[in-house]
Amino acid sequence: MTNSPPQTPPARRTLAAQLNDESSSPLRCYARKVLGDAGALSLAYYEVVNLLFCNLPSSLGFFLRRTFYRRLFRSVGSGLILGRGLSIRHPGKITLGHRVAVDDNTLLDASGLKGEGIFIHDDVIVARNCVVQAKIGSTIIGARTEIGANTIISSISRVEIGKFGLVGPLCLIGGGNYKTDRTDIPMMDMGWTSRGPVVVGDDVWIGAGVSILDGVRIGKGCIIGAGAVVAKDLPDYAVAMGVPAKIMRYRLVPGNGQSSEYTGA
Repeated sequence: MTNSPPQTPPARRTLAAQLNDESSSPLRCYARKVLGDAGALSLAYYEVVNLLFCNLPSSLGFFLRRTFYRRLFRSVGSGLILGRGLSIRHPGKITLGHRVAVDDNTLLDASGLKGEGIFIHDDVIVARNCVVQAKIGSTIIGARTEIGANTIISSISRVEIGKFGLVGPLCLIGGGNYKTDRTDIPMMDMGWTSRGPVVVGDDVWIGAGVSILDGVRIGKGCIIGAGAVVAKDLPDYAVAMGVPAKIMRYRLVPGNGQSSEYTGA
């Protein structure tokens, strides 16, 4: 008797499977991945806008993207800045506040099956080559937060970053783990598991190359040193560093409530 190949559970469909669904045409598979259930006219507008303006240089590209991309999103405030090479998936589930700036070659992906999508609030700056995903749960970035280049923010459960945040380059925030409880099918086919949402409080400084794992809550005013891996919750005003991250001290000086100087992140 010949053993049949292991089957991928219905809840877990790879990108390759989504783009090669034999029950739908290739065009429909593509449209579902980039826009969801939007109609033919929405797909045509999306394609034309990307073809004409996505990589258009100079001030002309700047003004045309600001003008024509607005219609793609669920909601957009005034003063939008979009760089070249922007990739957008399910823009109808993306909300951008006033004066949001997204630099070159960034991916905004709200194609997750659950959650309400991506919410980027007023005066947020997302530097070039970033990935902001609502992979399953919602992703929220609070007002006046700055995201450094080459950072990945990816929600398996939910990611929420507060106001006034400083996120250095090359950071990883969110994510989850593959299930590993079976050996009869590949781990990549078992789907994701998460310990819960990532919540980062207001006024947090995250140094370059920091990883913040799923299920972690970081309190208000924390500082996380470069290269740290944060696997446990941090209370308000903690200064943490290392792998795994450990609290080295607190910013508040006991007795007077004043912040002490710190330059290690």
